[in-house]
Amino acid sequence: MNHPVQMFHYHTWANQAILGRIKELPSSVLSQEVNSSFPTIAHALTHIYAVDKMWYLILTGTGMREALQTCIALNETILSSVDEYAAIFDQLGEQFREWLQGQVDLEQSILLDNPFNGIRQTRLSEMVLHLVNHGTYHRGNISTMLRQLGHASTMNDYFLFWYQEPASSQRKKTI
Repeated sequence: MNHPVQMFHYHTWANQAILGRIKELPSSVLSQEVNSSFPTIAHALTHIYAVDKMWYLILTGTGMREALQTCIALNETILSSVDEYAAIFDQLGEQFREWLQGQVDLEQSILLDNPFNGIRQTRLSEMVLHLVNHGTYHRGNISTMLRQLGHASTMNDYFLFWYQEPASSQRKKTI
């Protein structure tokens, strides 16, 4: 499996790990206000989802300006339960997996017209890795928010993901 695909699998696993932890807590934790990067954990989850959706649209052929415009409204859509977040993340993850399976060359470049930074030749793999990095950053925000609310988070590091993969998918390597 190539690296960007593996990293995307990590991203979906880590999203579900943090959602699983939040689901173990009182349902009010999702909408409890906290002095952090986002006003609530629900806002942080919504932001991760909106940006993931934006990159999915870009990767599947929508211009960045149009994808950004489409997904700005998603940032305002705050869901009321962890199950709702898990469902939308699962659905989008499946769409990404289907798209990834259809790609023969993630190293191909497209002309990305970023309304904030200008035009740049960008590899599909770079966009996937950016999406993963963005999610990791904001899952860290959520972990901090959980601690500020008096709850432990859960480990969702890439290192742990290595050991969570099904044994059948692991390749033995000698070093």
